[in-house]
Amino acid sequence: MDDFGGTVPRWGFCESPLVDGNQVVVTPGGPRGAMVALNKRTGDVIWQSKEFTDEAHYASIVELEIDGIHQYVQLTGENVVGISPKDGSVLWKATRKGRVAVIPTPIVDGNYVYVISGYNIGCNLFKVTSNNGMFTAEQVYENRNMANHHGGVVKVGDYLYGYSDSKGLACQSFMTGEIVWAEREKIGKGAVSFADGMLYFREERSGDMVLVEAVPTGYSEKGRFEQPDRAKEMAWPHPVIAHGKLYIRDQDNLFCYNVKAR
Repeated sequence: MDDFGGTVPRWGFCESPLVDGNQVVVTPGGPRGAMVALNKRTGDVIWQSKEFTDEAHYASIVELEIDGIHQYVQLTGENVVGISPKDGSVLWKATRKGRVAVIPTPIVDGNYVYVISGYNIGCNLFKVTSNNGMFTAEQVYENRNMANHHGGVVKVGDYLYGYSDSKGLACQSFMTGEIVWAEREKIGKGAVSFADGMLYFREERSGDMVLVEAVPTGYSEKGRFEQPDRAKEMAWPHPVIAHGKLYIRDQDNLFCYNVKAR
């Protein structure tokens, strides 16, 4: 706040900083520049995005490369933008208004950028193109087929998987935005991660972990277990899979499970 002129969002700063080469990039938001790049070893300011001054929400920055030009993509309550890693200038910007809290991280694939949020807003797919180094973003679709609060959406092949507020756990075509299947009777709202062909899904109310095959042919549950020492609060932290281990956090407790095939 003091260093960069940002304003703390209602539920605090929640993004995951992006480390890229020698710099770490974050989103303080505000009139002095919504995004800041710092030297990751010293903390010295490399640039602040003076052309992009939206207030910070909760999405995290992701990387994108189009025609050999590296860029950072961020989503706020007002826009989705592409920012130059060299100087923080705006390469492209598309208006995309959210409501209350814009949380899930954008998904990029080739020159396509998919964004989503909850509160009855839904999802958008943009196609980013370049012409002689000038970028434009054209909307491919906008709908409420998939509207995700904060549990996230993952892309596997040609499909997206995540919990849609009105439909349950759903599979959506990335290119068309159409829902392929949805299931809400067998699984509750929660957060999703992906590894080895499987969706690792964590129900927020029960805290249960559910293993679902990531296929467009329909809901296929492969197993589930109850977490011990369950807290009374909602289980909002996303599950993490790394090096054959599954990590889940519940308030002050951290659990690690071996999920390697035997």
